[in-house]
Amino acid sequence: MTAHYTSKHGQVARRPEELYMAFTDLRNFAQMVPQGQVKAEITADYDSLTATVQGFRIGVRVDERQPYRLIRIGSSESPVEFVGVLHFEPSPLPDRTDFWIDLDANLNFMMKTMLGSKLQEALDKMVEGLVDASEGRMPQMPENLKG
Repeated sequence: MTAHYTSKHGQVARRPEELYMAFTDLRNFAQMVPQGQVKAEITADYDSLTATVQGFRIGVRVDERQPYRLIRIGSSESPVEFVGVLHFEPSPLPDRTDFWIDLDANLNFMMKTMLGSKLQEALDKMVEGLVDASEGRMPQMPENLKG
């Protein structure tokens, strides 16, 4: 059963072109992992990224790029099949992007019951963190990742 989630919209303090370019190359995500704080093995190239954390392996690949509008990412190595779409739309506010994430995940009833609200919360926190970072505020970090 496919479950659909849509994050809240956030007004990111970057133009759509700038924000899109930061997300289009998956090697950029590998560089964002704080060294020493998260024990993960990450490999990435322009189109794909694979991470192994505590023996759990997940891989993603870019399935579609529409310059400055959207990036579609699908699972390649994952216990759960999913597709995520990052949206980059011009905002009515100058030099800002209306950003949000759609996620479709193949979840059975039990997984949807256990993970559904956590997935929604995670998507919203990702958007909030990106907005905060774009405005020079430190995004809220989970307690277990704080130094």
